[in-house]
Amino acid sequence: MTNNLLTVAYIGASALFILSLGGLSNQETARQGNIFGIIGMAIAFIATALSSQVTGYGLLATVILPGAIVGAILAARVAMTSMPELVAILHSFVGLAAVLVGFANYLSPDPELVGVEATIHEIEIFVGIFIGAITFTGSVIAFGKLRGIIGSKPLILPARHLLNIAMLVLSVWLGVKFMEGATFWENIQIPQNYVAILTQEGLQPLLIMTAIAFVLGVHLVAAIGGADMPVVISMLNSYSGWAAAAAGFMLSNDLLIITGALVGSSGAILSYIMCKAMNRSFISVILGGFGEGTGTPSSGAKPAGEATATNVEEVAELLLDAKSVIIVPGYGMAAAQAQHPVSEITKFLRERKKNVRFGIHPVAGRMPGHMNVLLAEANVPYDIVLEMEEINEDFSETDVVLVIGANDTVNPSALEDPTSQIAGMPVLEVWNAANVVVMKRSLASGYAGVDNPLFYKENTQMLFGDAKQNVAAILSKLVESAQPMITTEKVLVS
Repeated sequence: MTNNLLTVAYIGASALFILSLGGLSNQETARQGNIFGIIGMAIAFIATALSSQVTGYGLLATVILPGAIVGAILAARVAMTSMPELVAILHSFVGLAAVLVGFANYLSPDPELVGVEATIHEIEIFVGIFIGAITFTGSVIAFGKLRGIIGSKPLILPARHLLNIAMLVLSVWLGVKFMEGATFWENIQIPQNYVAILTQEGLQPLLIMTAIAFVLGVHLVAAIGGADMPVVISMLNSYSGWAAAAAGFMLSNDLLIITGALVGSSGAILSYIMCKAMNRSFISVILGGFGEGTGTPSSGAKPAGEATATNVEEVAELLLDAKSVIIVPGYGMAAAQAQHPVSEITKFLRERKKNVRFGIHPVAGRMPGHMNVLLAEANVPYDIVLEMEEINEDFSETDVVLVIGANDTVNPSALEDPTSQIAGMPVLEVWNAANVVVMKRSLASGYAGVDNPLFYKENTQMLFGDAKQNVAAILSKLVESAQPMITTEKVLVS
């Protein structure tokens, strides 16, 4: 493929990626956006493979085919509840790829690059490896937290911000030494085959910086509480984009630069929007300070009162008597895979002219848009799925609110208790409704480890048990209650 044709293919792929992002910004056009992205990636891959720079097709096939097979199997088998950790681990691959590309570029320099061009290229290598290393280990820690391998509580070390600053300053100093071609140790006792490599000018500062960046990535994400993981995912998405862009500069690949910039900027914008929705500082996210204050237990009083238990029959009656219903889903709905019976209940109630809507918190679930995807999968109409700021004022005029598996996103202590670990975070104010039914297995705290006073309010009833089984039982009761009405109508008609 000629360079001109390759450029045209890259321009076309870039345009499709932009259209893909535009489509993914709206639920109605998300499917089309995915199709644009797939076509753009196919064009980019084929054009790159057929370019004059690629010659070892045998080696390329032995790497790509197993990866494609493994990726297809994992994507087909992964449950929606496990999608956040899959995204996190995929981000880590992007970061590790940037690190490996950086070292490969440094160890096999382009002889045509001289003078200023060579200097700029070395800066690209250093920055690309730094970003990639942070993305790699940070994503691995995020995966561990989401998977439950690592505790969700933030790791709060003494003077942790000073520690982060020290690592950043040391990395900058190592960058200066790297550009100077410094060597920190000589005559090291290693196999002779590797002496020439490890004593290469500038490589030792690069290796030390990489190790520091690995540690920095671990510390930045480990310091973030589990309840804030949705923001961490979008933040790491941004990091992986910038790592890809850095790899594009190292490889002189315009398409990789454009794609990485699109991913990096869109991830940063999403992180900013989510931080604003949660009343958090965007800067503190970048510095690993997000969730500060979540490392120590709240000094506020424990929720007072007793929780009122209910049963399926009573909940079904509440729904039949209600004129307006708001359903608030959370990670518990995803874990129980209850979205399909919830969709059937929604359809049943809407057929009886009841106003049914969904309230979605920006960080509901484990990643941005988690609940929206689940509801779309169950064919819930897009127009009744509303964001928190669109529906919060309507709770006071709502007869029944069904909270299915949500906890931290409906916790009143965020607004009422300044000592709470989630103080200041905007939440769905479900307690303002006439009746609230919370579906949970127990009264246990949510992912943030914060007790929820909602469970003990006078207008709240707890329906304990598996969400899918309870929702299916409620649907069955609703259908049964409609049978006599249907029979009576048939008799009157005949």
